[in-house]
Amino acid sequence: MKIDTSNAVQILLLVGGLSLVPALLFVVTGFSRILIVLGFIRTAMGTQSSPPNQVLVGIALFLTLFVMMPTVTAIKNEAWTPLQHHQISTAQAISRAEQPLRKFMFKQTGDNELSLFVNLAKIRTPKTAGQVPTYVLIPAFIMSEMKTAFEIGFLIFLPFLIIDLIVSSTLMSMGMVMLPPTFISMPFKILLFVLVDGWDLIARALVSSFH
Repeated sequence: MKIDTSNAVQILLLVGGLSLVPALLFVVTGFSRILIVLGFIRTAMGTQSSPPNQVLVGIALFLTLFVMMPTVTAIKNEAWTPLQHHQISTAQAISRAEQPLRKFMFKQTGDNELSLFVNLAKIRTPKTAGQVPTYVLIPAFIMSEMKTAFEIGFLIFLPFLIIDLIVSSTLMSMGMVMLPPTFISMPFKILLFVLVDGWDLIARALVSSFH
């Protein structure tokens, strides 16, 4: 029995492409920013593996769905629904679905990051947003997301750092040098986070950062 090699290769490429779809969706949405900021919170409090990674990913996923819902709704109305009713072709649906995503990414992308990748791509300087290729926009958006996430992470670290400094200074003044400062400061950091409704503040700040 003769095996069609070309079909086998096509199936292999299709399966490989499908495995990249979740990663692609994560990098063109706010998932990266949200997950990085949640990781900063855990590190700043010094709780190591609490909340566990699965919980942080779950929180990041549903916050991303909340943030991206207007974009998802636009894609559904402009691309998916017409495609289901056979009003447009698949190519037209992909083109239409791309526009709300590009609009979201442009809103979150800084001018410096966009200029950087335009120069790296060695293309003519775009005069309008529509002239920016998607392969240039995506890495610029990713770098902007990383920058924004680290800026938020820096602000998160400051109050916890102050608590660490106060506890360290107090232990040194008492001559308790051998006692790890984190052993004493961690309960105070958790208490502070709970008293100020930390999770509510973080969720509010993350969602507001996309507007």
